[in-house]
Amino acid sequence: MMNTLRIALVAGEASGDILGAGLMRALKAQHPAVEFIGVGGPLMEAEGLVSYFPMERLAVMGLVEVLGRLRELLARRKKLVQTLIAEKPDVFIGIDAPDFTLNIELKLRQAGIKTVHYVSPSVWAWRQKRVLKIREGCDLMLTLFPFEARFYEEKGVPVKFVGHSLADAIPLQADRAAARAELGLPEGPLVALMPGSRGGEVGRLGGLFLDAAECLRAMRPGVRFILPCANAQRRAQVEELLAGRDLPLTLLDGQSHKALAACDAVLIASGTATLEALLYKRPMVVAYRLAPLTFWILKRMVKSPYISLPNLLAQRLLVPELLQDAATAEALAKTLSPLIEGGEEQTSGFDQIHRTLRRDASNQAAQAVLELIGKAQ
Repeated sequence: MMNTLRIALVAGEASGDILGAGLMRALKAQHPAVEFIGVGGPLMEAEGLVSYFPMERLAVMGLVEVLGRLRELLARRKKLVQTLIAEKPDVFIGIDAPDFTLNIELKLRQAGIKTVHYVSPSVWAWRQKRVLKIREGCDLMLTLFPFEARFYEEKGVPVKFVGHSLADAIPLQADRAAARAELGLPEGPLVALMPGSRGGEVGRLGGLFLDAAECLRAMRPGVRFILPCANAQRRAQVEELLAGRDLPLTLLDGQSHKALAACDAVLIASGTATLEALLYKRPMVVAYRLAPLTFWILKRMVKSPYISLPNLLAQRLLVPELLQDAATAEALAKTLSPLIEGGEEQTSGFDQIHRTLRRDASNQAAQAVLELIGKAQ
């Protein structure tokens, strides 16, 4: 008779809910007698998690919002720690949301509960002191990327690189013609514009990306554009920026993966979307602008020579990064133009990275968790 495992998980946002659900599915396949407690979203609940409270209560973005909800967050965390210590799960898995979960891991580990953290915070780039807290609070770190695992190994933190579930989900070759047919787009050069999913990003980059599109059109009259909007607010914001311009631009609601499959090249804000563009093998130019003071502070804090994931993964300058004052409409258009037909150097680098990240992440993660608690089959 297989004894029942109790596994506690806490995810704080939608991306964590996706990873958590995949991990739970894999754990059930490898160890059918298992029950789940903790906090997660609808996908994790569908896999059998009884969530102590709705995950939305943890999903706050930005300093100001966090301050407004700090008392609630701290009270919830304190109660969660007490509940989990009383419940004595076999293992606790904190999924991303490091500002919330790392403290829970530390307290539970001190109480003798095994702890895992899934998705490394970007300690390798800045706030490297957090590694000490991670080393103290975490029996095992599961990373999505190989360069993160190397960093933890050097710092003496037990780590396993499990790969990225997006790399498992996105095919090695996306069908461009099929994606265009679905979106009703004609043949001919197509550039995706992806200025980010947050209001502030679109405010700083949206107009610039549209200016760059106009410049590119002057250089290549036949080029068309596609821009996936993260939500209705972003769409309204972009429509406002478009007023008075004459651009052959298709706006999509969501569907960023379809836009990437359909396009020839991408002008993109630095962020997670660059990983998706890489996995779709679409040549890209990465741009970013921050408030001058924020940029100045980050420049002094960030230890890494690159800001975009493709370059961090390649460990070299594979994709152009145009930041702050270097990100002008002319410079972006000029850098992007040759990539519309000729991005082979980028795309062969992307293919190599995709194969490295494609490791069946959920099953790898589940196996590592079961090995940690001595329950691997």
